[in-house]
Amino acid sequence: MTVAKNSEATAEVNVMAESESIIIPPCDLWSDEPPLESDRHRDQIELLLACLKWWWRERSDFYATGNLTIYFSPEHITTRDFRGPDFFVVLGTENRPRKSWVVWAEQGKYPNVIIELLSNSTAKVDKGLKKILYQDTFRTPEYFWFHPDTLDFQGFRLMGGQYQPLDPNTQGWLWSQQLELFLGVHNSQLRFFSGDQQLVPTPDERAQAAQQQAQAERQQRELAEKRVEELLARLKELGDESDA
Repeated sequence: MTVAKNSEATAEVNVMAESESIIIPPCDLWSDEPPLESDRHRDQIELLLACLKWWWRERSDFYATGNLTIYFSPEHITTRDFRGPDFFVVLGTENRPRKSWVVWAEQGKYPNVIIELLSNSTAKVDKGLKKILYQDTFRTPEYFWFHPDTLDFQGFRLMGGQYQPLDPNTQGWLWSQQLELFLGVHNSQLRFFSGDQQLVPTPDERAQAAQQQAQAERQQRELAEKRVEELLARLKELGDESDA
């Protein structure tokens, strides 16, 4: 169904273009990505998106998504030579839903950060062909990969036209200049950490923290009320003793 929609969009644009002798590449293309490797891969993508979107909840100048096709060359539409990173972020763009990321319809912008989730069947391509593509064609400033099963984690920054490995800190985290966040493995998942090394929470973690804070405040209030009651009782005892 996806291929059919893309073909219809291409045909419609070409008909219009032929009447004016102008070739206009289609811009309204549907994503055309295969299913994710496993539930763990899907959960990891959703985790990264939920945390980053909450962390940047006051911002509207970025686009973050996962498993979405990036169309980077009109000539490659028919040859199906396009890529869909597992997770990517584009900075300095409008934050709105999209069917895909079409580079020539987005002012020529490519992702600022790409994260690929490795599997036994994709690791070779992610570490080889895709790395070269993101380095030489996309010119993506930062590229990371993470294997949800083996926890293989590595990151690169584009320097002098070549990807150079990032050095981890003492916790094994890697700093992303583009996101101004650390990326690191926590409880066997890839997570974001703030500049002061605080874990960027998930919705469940935020709810749990709020519940724990409310419980602590309730316990403190109950303790304070108990102390007041004990003090009043003691004062009453002292009063009775003085009357006697």
